[in-house]
Amino acid sequence: MQSLRTPLSRARGSGSARQGVGHWISERITAAALIPLVLWGLAAALQLATEDYPGAVAWMRASPLNPVLLALLASVSFWHMQAGLRVVIEDYIHRAGTRAALLLGNLSVCALAGSIAVFCILKVALGGA
Repeated sequence: MQSLRTPLSRARGSGSARQGVGHWISERITAAALIPLVLWGLAAALQLATEDYPGAVAWMRASPLNPVLLALLASVSFWHMQAGLRVVIEDYIHRAGTRAALLLGNLSVCALAGSIAVFCILKVALGGA
């Protein structure tokens, strides 16, 4: 005999995972932060399009604001990417072991790539390259 309960009645009373709102807010904050950062990044890329490597290094060292904004752009971009992929993995991967491995891989790859990007920016900005 089939259950007479509807999907809604089965879901009622289950509660929430208590993390959805925090993740949603985090995604919206990073998205809002990316708007001016990406616009600045596009303007910087257009300005640097005709420069060679020494010209780009000179641009980076010309103002402390340039490497700071570039590092923020890289950091917030990788944070936003990690948050978005986390939601996709949580929503569409149903096997717990696979989901855990993908979430760990997502976090690791985004953290590593973001760290390398910030390191390279700081290295050039501080005169190491």
